[in-house]
Amino acid sequence: MSKYTHHHAAVFLMTFLSYAFFHATRKTFSNVKSTISDEWSPSYHNNTVNYTKPDQIWNTRHLFNSRKDAEPYLGILDAVFMISYAVGLYISGMIGDRLNMRLVLSFGMCSSAITVLVFGVVFEWIHFYNKYVYVIVWILNGLLQSTGWPTVVAIMGNWFGRYSRGLVLGLWSACASVGNIIGAFLVSGVLDYGYDYAFLLTSSVLFAGGVINFFGLVSTPNEIGLSLPDKDTVVHPKEYSVVVNEGEPREQLSDEEYSSNHLFNDRETVDEDEMEISSEAPLLSSPKPLPVSPQTGDRPTAIGFCSALCLPGVALYALAYACLKLVNYSFFFWLPYYLHNKYGWKETVADDISIWYDVGGIIGGTLFGFVSDRFQHRSVIVIPMLLLGIPALFTYNSDLSQTLTMNGILMAVVGFFIGGVANLVSAAISADLGKQGPVQGNSEALATVTGIVDGTGSVGAAIGQILVPVIQDGLGWKSVFYLFMLMTLLTALCILPLFIREVKDLCKQSRMKAKLSRFKGLSVSNERAGGSENEDTDQLFN
Repeated sequence: MSKYTHHHAAVFLMTFLSYAFFHATRKTFSNVKSTISDEWSPSYHNNTVNYTKPDQIWNTRHLFNSRKDAEPYLGILDAVFMISYAVGLYISGMIGDRLNMRLVLSFGMCSSAITVLVFGVVFEWIHFYNKYVYVIVWILNGLLQSTGWPTVVAIMGNWFGRYSRGLVLGLWSACASVGNIIGAFLVSGVLDYGYDYAFLLTSSVLFAGGVINFFGLVSTPNEIGLSLPDKDTVVHPKEYSVVVNEGEPREQLSDEEYSSNHLFNDRETVDEDEMEISSEAPLLSSPKPLPVSPQTGDRPTAIGFCSALCLPGVALYALAYACLKLVNYSFFFWLPYYLHNKYGWKETVADDISIWYDVGGIIGGTLFGFVSDRFQHRSVIVIPMLLLGIPALFTYNSDLSQTLTMNGILMAVVGFFIGGVANLVSAAISADLGKQGPVQGNSEALATVTGIVDGTGSVGAAIGQILVPVIQDGLGWKSVFYLFMLMTLLTALCILPLFIREVKDLCKQSRMKAKLSRFKGLSVSNERAGGSENEDTDQLFN
């Protein structure tokens, strides 16, 4: 940890809280859905009065005849937000790679806070209610919120290298879950005063965070004279494979690990079927110099959208994340509403217990990141956890979750597998994809790659927000959970080609390490016996 400075700690904390505040404002809408549906529907004074006249006086704020009629509209608001958010991610990623990411992030936070304030506070205080205006404002909010994730992931990727990226970004990716928890606590504390105060509080926090980032955030180590963490390492691209911790400095590895990794990384001197060692071929080839933009001097040219999409593994992980984010964001948007309507629990109680999904996601993302660092591969961890998430979803949908305690425990288990994997894919794996072979060392590619992965995921999430209320209204909540299980299975199938390749890589590594150990043992024996090392080499590889 000596390689980390107080600047690393400051960047970690500031980016963590920035995206946490983004999510806190999003969580506000999902946590006040029941209250908003009540406010936008008629409320009768007693059992004998079914309608109040004149309608213009009593029902000007009532957009729907009943709460049930309001549900599809709430789903539409979620869907248009996610669609605009997905489109914005594709654009924001490229903008972040071309402009100062500190300015892009600060602008997104402050402008999104103003939009949320107008939607939830200003319209309520001036008694302005219009379904179409709400949609337009919420679309704008989605576009502005999309500036957050690509920029914060790119900033973290610039500061933290490959050696511990799974652990660091696995822990850091808990920012979304922590933001959900912060949002739930803030909303439950003021919801009794009205849903407008919930929007007021969370939007104020987001705006303050944007101001702090504008004056204090450092987007890349080069700005203060430090070098990029991966500047002196070389990573060989592998088709459809994201492999971490390759090309470590000599001093960080033992003799056996150093020799084994060099044998594994040299694709010219090690063949899959027949291994031959050349004394003249270099074990690590020199990387090609990155193209330099004439407008920015020594700053590398930002990568294009199509070039980023064609990077190994980007398309597969983007499709996988579309399926997974549908499930993850359905819990995000609908979990408090589901608990309130199915079990009849008070809305503040539903908000509090929904936190356990995020707690499970925090633990899962951190643990999966740490383990994937040790394995030096990601998908070999991701697929088993996804497959375990399917029975977890089935169990949570059963009668075992009737009580508050059991519901919280089972919810945390679902969050561990589903939310944990989602955190790993959106942060650590996105950073790996944006720092691999062809674009290694190019800090102007990471935000674009992150935008593609998260943007495609948001398209899936937008589709989910349309499907959930429709399926729930026609078939019930059990069918909704069957949809979640199917999407989780499709996520695993999308990553299956990467899983197969990485398993083969691990098996090949294991075989070479075993032969290397045998070779070293024979060398020691022959040295003691006065034998020839060349004979041992021939014996090993023939």
